[in-house]
Amino acid sequence: MKSFLLMLSAFAFIGGVAAAATVQAAELRVMSSGGFTAAYKILGPKFAAASGNTLDTALGPSMGKAPEAIPNRLARGEPADVVIMVGYALDDLIKQGKVMPGSRVELADSAIGMVVRAGAPKPDIGTVAALKETLLHAKSVAYSDSASGVYIQNELFKRLGIEDQIRPKATMVPKIPVASVVATGDYELGFQQVSELLPVPGVTFVGKIPESVQSITRFAGGIPVGAQHPAEAKALLDYLASPDAVPVVRQTGLDPVTPR
Repeated sequence: MKSFLLMLSAFAFIGGVAAAATVQAAELRVMSSGGFTAAYKILGPKFAAASGNTLDTALGPSMGKAPEAIPNRLARGEPADVVIMVGYALDDLIKQGKVMPGSRVELADSAIGMVVRAGAPKPDIGTVAALKETLLHAKSVAYSDSASGVYIQNELFKRLGIEDQIRPKATMVPKIPVASVVATGDYELGFQQVSELLPVPGVTFVGKIPESVQSITRFAGGIPVGAQHPAEAKALLDYLASPDAVPVVRQTGLDPVTPR
């Protein structure tokens, strides 16, 4: 009789845990910008499987005029539990009172790289001088409308001393991955954060631009004011920043934030 009662207690306990997990499971609304997307697409399902929560994800740039841009989504009142975006753009949302102060979690750093169409010769960008010559001889150049492209347009060309020569053949590409328009042959060279270049088929990754003219973009996550599931949102961000996430962060072209 005693063993029977113990068995009933065990079943009751297991059932209670399962019921609690069911009650606590949440659908998290996540907004993620391009630079961290490749890592998120791998890590997100792992978190969902382990936590029992589900992820409803909307993709869009961290800034810019596109309707899909995360600040514009929030301005329209689209609900979100987590935003993953360029760090300084996240800071702007915190200052505006749209993301909870203190919810910011550092996720990864991203460098700028370059691609050419698959099968095309790989130009030399190993030094600043070589990068300058490659840009001057290119027929067309594309870059993104997010953090890397803003840097390229406003600073890199000036630092290389080629702003006037390159302006007529350089284009900022909104919304879509820059590598996709290089793959179609619409542009000869494409610049964007490495993590956004690597997943696109039809291009060859040439390499990162030289360190002395490089611009590193920090990606971070935060919890919007009014999030329906802040505890679960924090658990997701903590997981994305955990040591368990580091191998995926590296394999998708990002650099882990140190120290962890």
